[in-house]
Amino acid sequence: MKAAWCSTIPGGVRLVVQLTPGAKKQEVVGVVDGSLKLKLQARPIEGKANEALIKFLATALSVPRACITITSGLTNRRKLIDIQSGELTQANIEKTLLG
Repeated sequence: MKAAWCSTIPGGVRLVVQLTPGAKKQEVVGVVDGSLKLKLQARPIEGKANEALIKFLATALSVPRACITITSGLTNRRKLIDIQSGELTQANIEKTLLG
């Protein structure tokens, strides 16, 4: 099943993420309104939440942090994230992040 929050782009995948910074714990909430909802402990100050998001995704998806770019929404809760990796597919990202 094709997910609206996860799509294939040349050389990788693109995610639509809705971020809740300053949460008590880091977790994947699920898919809400066409985006992957994540809670992170980092505060949205001086890019700390963006750094935490990249680190979280890199660890969860087993890709180098350098492969992950926030292409839109640096100062918003809703972000577009490109992950350059020939190894990742929509199916294995959904399985990894959503269980």
